[in-house]
Amino acid sequence: MVLQAYKFRIYPSRKQKDRLLASFDLCCSIYNILLSRALEAYEKDGTNLCGKAEMCRVIREVKEENPEFSEVYSQVLQNCADRLAKAFNNFFGRVKRKKRGEHINAGYPRFKKRVRSITYPQSGFGIDGNKLKVSRIGRIPVVLHREMEGRIKTLTIKRVPSGEWFAILSCEVPTEVREHPNREKEIGIDVGISSFATLSDGTMVENPRFLIKAEKRLKRAQRRLSRKKKGSKNRRKARHKVAVLHEKVGNQRSDFLHKTARICADNYGFIAVEELNVKGLVRNRRLSKAISDAGWSEFLHLLSCKAERAGGTIVKVRPNNTSQTCSACGRELKEHIPLSNRVFRCPSCGYEEDRDVNAAKNVLERAREKVPWGTRESTPSEIRPPPLEQNQRRAVSVNKEL
Repeated sequence: MVLQAYKFRIYPSRKQKDRLLASFDLCCSIYNILLSRALEAYEKDGTNLCGKAEMCRVIREVKEENPEFSEVYSQVLQNCADRLAKAFNNFFGRVKRKKRGEHINAGYPRFKKRVRSITYPQSGFGIDGNKLKVSRIGRIPVVLHREMEGRIKTLTIKRVPSGEWFAILSCEVPTEVREHPNREKEIGIDVGISSFATLSDGTMVENPRFLIKAEKRLKRAQRRLSRKKKGSKNRRKARHKVAVLHEKVGNQRSDFLHKTARICADNYGFIAVEELNVKGLVRNRRLSKAISDAGWSEFLHLLSCKAERAGGTIVKVRPNNTSQTCSACGRELKEHIPLSNRVFRCPSCGYEEDRDVNAAKNVLERAREKVPWGTRESTPSEIRPPPLEQNQRRAVSVNKEL
């Protein structure tokens, strides 16, 4: 069984918006109360209140002292405890990684100023025609633009900065063993900036650069926002315009990534990609904006999910020196090839090819070595290489050719 999320637009009335916003404020308050109680208990006698069971006990005590928390569905408050417990677990995990020598910030859980979503983890909601029934909120009109599969497990109601409301329904869908119709077709993908993706067969996907194209309008809107008086209605209007522009850029990018990943997943049964350290790559000041605008991490994640659903196989290989190696003779060049040089020339065999196409061919060849044809399965699978050492990973993030 796998979980499939469906996101639908909802249109709550004014009263329903007030109830939802009140629930958001109370969930934010209970989250901060739980965090403060955990800090007090640890400083007082070293008691650990980081588990969900202990936090739920605190919630019951808070509800007895403050009746206004009873206006929120009980499981929604319990989900706040679950979120904080996960935050503590992630914090302790980062502490262990830091003790092992990784250069990361442990990041202790912080108090929240606002909450943008609430979750009904088990019950308290349902679908009735074109209405979403939500406990303590009412019947909210919902646009069900696609059919859902499986059994609905959870509901998350979210408000985005532009003021729109969404319902995310998580459904439990049974896994199906499928055989890809194009199982024998192979492709290697090299993501970049000049072209978003280059395939080993020579196909190049143009980089749309949505953020770069919207920068002029964004700068103008943000300058107008900076001149407005804080707390005024005009400032709220200007802030809404900026949020709408940012949301449009995000929607354009998401639509492009979904469509590109779907085309690759449907047309190729064996896909080879690089396992990129995007967090390390965005530290480059000259390329960080372009890398973030391209959305490599989201694309690779979507490609993995869609390839698995289609019955294909996706293999992730190490990205080091894919642009420095000749795909014809296998020679690795010692001299550095600058990014301005878009043609790869091998001094050994004389092979000439676009540098991104050459890199995509090397990615595919490494995947073939990792998973030979005779050992491939028709069932979906994702194969990851062993983790790189810390110094190797840092070198890849700095020297990776885009």
